[in-house]
Amino acid sequence: MMGFGSTSPEDQAVETQISSKSSTIDLNLKACHAEDILQNLNTFRKSRLFTDVVLRVDGEEFHCHRATLSASSIYFRTMFSPNFQESQRDTVDIKGVSADTMDCVIDYMYGRRGIIREDNVQSLLEASDLFQVSMLRQGCVEFLENQLDPCNCLGFLNFANLFAIPGLSEKSKQFLLERFAEVIQHEEFLLLPKEFLCDQLSSDLLAIPKEETVFEAVMQWVRHDLPSRKHALKELLEHVRIPLLDRIYFVEKVETDELILSSKECLPLLQEARRFHVFGNEITSPRTRPRRFANVAEVIVMLGGCDRKGHAMLPHTELYNPGTGEWSALAKIPDYSKSEYAVCSFRNDIFLSGGNLYSNDVWMYSCQLNIWVRVASLNKGRWRHRMVALQGKLYVVGGFNGFSRMSSVECYDPNLNCWSFTAPLLEPVSSAAVVACLNRLYVIGGALNNQLNSNKVQCYDPVKDDWTFTATSPFAQRCINAVTINNVIYIMGGLMENMYKYDPIDNYWTVMDNTPGPLENCGLTVCNGMVYILGGKDNMAEGTDRVFCIEPASGKLTLVSSMPRCASYHGCVTIHQRVNYFSTL
Repeated sequence: MMGFGSTSPEDQAVETQISSKSSTIDLNLKACHAEDILQNLNTFRKSRLFTDVVLRVDGEEFHCHRATLSASSIYFRTMFSPNFQESQRDTVDIKGVSADTMDCVIDYMYGRRGIIREDNVQSLLEASDLFQVSMLRQGCVEFLENQLDPCNCLGFLNFANLFAIPGLSEKSKQFLLERFAEVIQHEEFLLLPKEFLCDQLSSDLLAIPKEETVFEAVMQWVRHDLPSRKHALKELLEHVRIPLLDRIYFVEKVETDELILSSKECLPLLQEARRFHVFGNEITSPRTRPRRFANVAEVIVMLGGCDRKGHAMLPHTELYNPGTGEWSALAKIPDYSKSEYAVCSFRNDIFLSGGNLYSNDVWMYSCQLNIWVRVASLNKGRWRHRMVALQGKLYVVGGFNGFSRMSSVECYDPNLNCWSFTAPLLEPVSSAAVVACLNRLYVIGGALNNQLNSNKVQCYDPVKDDWTFTATSPFAQRCINAVTINNVIYIMGGLMENMYKYDPIDNYWTVMDNTPGPLENCGLTVCNGMVYILGGKDNMAEGTDRVFCIEPASGKLTLVSSMPRCASYHGCVTIHQRVNYFSTL
């Protein structure tokens, strides 16, 4: 047997194991020491043991510990500091809160949970503000957020604004946008102020499957107090996407509404909707853009083009939804052995004309049926031309016939399915930027021959059927494209370092700073009020797959996506496509 002074090998192993572990022990692993203390203090309070102050509220007395109150509340911490006379008093009168509410606040400060209920949350929130108990206030806010419902979200919004609770205010607004169709069924909606209602109606995030819901909500709100609200009708209807209403609904419910017809101010809104139903995507305004969660979305369609090296012709027709970032395949182009054809959206279908070598074929893609249909051929075959919709007709402008640049312009009448010649260009060009703006066609730049480019702007008036030179551009370039937004023309391409803006009204040119760099034969279109640049050939003569977006007001440039493949010389248009966001919400 070994003596007390000796250590066995087994003991040495145990000592080594103990020394290798932490030298401290967490005594709070199994029980919260702080909770134990609060429970004991609460027991002391109820038995009036060690209490040192009495709070008197509405005639009732609450015996408390100054230290406990001060630990939870900035209000009491300040009150019981040596600088205030209450620190010397045994009894303190509390104003601005009821005895029941004070009892709940004290219970909370002494560690009791589950005191917040529907019948006391408002009074507790007011008291937490008064006594500056931040955790109680946050608990009340979270309770209210969890209670949001279509019948109370507007009341909660008013309450949040009254008590400066930004988190609850934002969640209430978000709830309103997401559940608008349900919220408008309750009385609170009819009591909204006009300014707030306008703000909500203007939001692209208003989650309604059909715009008819918004129109009916506006009319319901106005008719609730017709004498004082009828003058607000036009301002409210400006935020309704009237052109996107179902055509039959528009004819039967909107155009025949006596209240609307009695307001001359509303007639331009009706006229805009009628023109949209006739001319389609050619008519653009904030009211023609679908909301983010509507059953129709503005999407971009990219058609054909050349591969990265410019050798192979691509047959693909692909749809890009900027709202979801998704790409999807559509029916392939029937005859894709051509390139440098013209593409245009027209009445929400897509037309493709001409192509190398001087083809006169014209195809129409039906967005509703996802098929290509051949329509009347051009009178003259051409490629490197442009096609634009203007006042319900299509115009094919200029181009190349294999020998020379063309001055001829053809107009397509969809009712007769035929092309006819109009007044020719003053200067024959190919690969120019052609765009409709303010009911006129603008032809900017383009190639005069293999070496020379134009710096002129030619303008066509369809009423007079004549062309005029209107301006000189700050560049002479070919392989460029143009789009119009807010009556301003944006020009991109031709390996130019910058994008340009042209204001036809003031005849004024502006250089934009933020552009994706030199590109030519890129796709250019307007979608959801933004300018999109897709692909194109860079200054190394290679096609790219990048998709950029430019915000017109700020000029901010953002890389938003990559195309399924590199492409240049491709068509690029915007259409409305039926979607079903609500199936996944």
